[in-house]
Amino acid sequence: MKIDFGLMGTDPEFASLFEAFAMEEVPGQDDLDGKTRMMAILAALLGCQGVETFGCVLPAAMEEGVTPVEIKEIIYQAVAYLGIGRVLPFFETANKVLSASGVILPLPGQSTTGKEDRIEKGNQAQVDIFGEQMKGFQESGPEESRHINRWLAGNCFGDYYTRTGLNYNQREMITFCFLAAQGGCEPQLTSHAGANLKIGNDKGFMIKIISQCLPYIGYPRSLNALRCLNEAAKANS
Repeated sequence: MKIDFGLMGTDPEFASLFEAFAMEEVPGQDDLDGKTRMMAILAALLGCQGVETFGCVLPAAMEEGVTPVEIKEIIYQAVAYLGIGRVLPFFETANKVLSASGVILPLPGQSTTGKEDRIEKGNQAQVDIFGEQMKGFQESGPEESRHINRWLAGNCFGDYYTRTGLNYNQREMITFCFLAAQGGCEPQLTSHAGANLKIGNDKGFMIKIISQCLPYIGYPRSLNALRCLNEAAKANS
């Protein structure tokens, strides 16, 4: 895997050492397939606001088999966890790279819900991922803040998780990367670490995901992610 960060001319020593670590040593650490690795890295770059790096990585991700639909689904879902204020620049970057690669935009729609069923189907997605205790979540909590639980069911899960293009395992994996990379979301990160474990993204797999993201988000947030994963695994044992 080769990624051009444009530094070889001005910072050749750094470019060589970073390439040796991030593109040789780290990928060689485990048997994670290239496509999954690149999906995790793209999600982590959204989380840490690495928009320039995202543009550098995107062609390599496409070479590893990440499709235009999958790229857009990663970006769309990021809005629920990062907010449009932090995600909007990634639309422009992705659109430029995709268009330059000959991809015709807009892509086919992937939505499977509408106004009449988004809350119901979103809550079912919550149940599928987190367990039966989530049934009726949209009607739970104090009355003055219950609308946020309804938004979580209808918007976060009903508008995004029910879309085609990515499956639940992929969506929970990228959510973990969003949260790990942005930092300051350890309660949610632990919760989604547990959700990953429940749907079959086991601890070994998640350690591989954290490891592959480390060069892009640094050691502190990677170690925090590992701690949250260990807490979730302990709670689920």
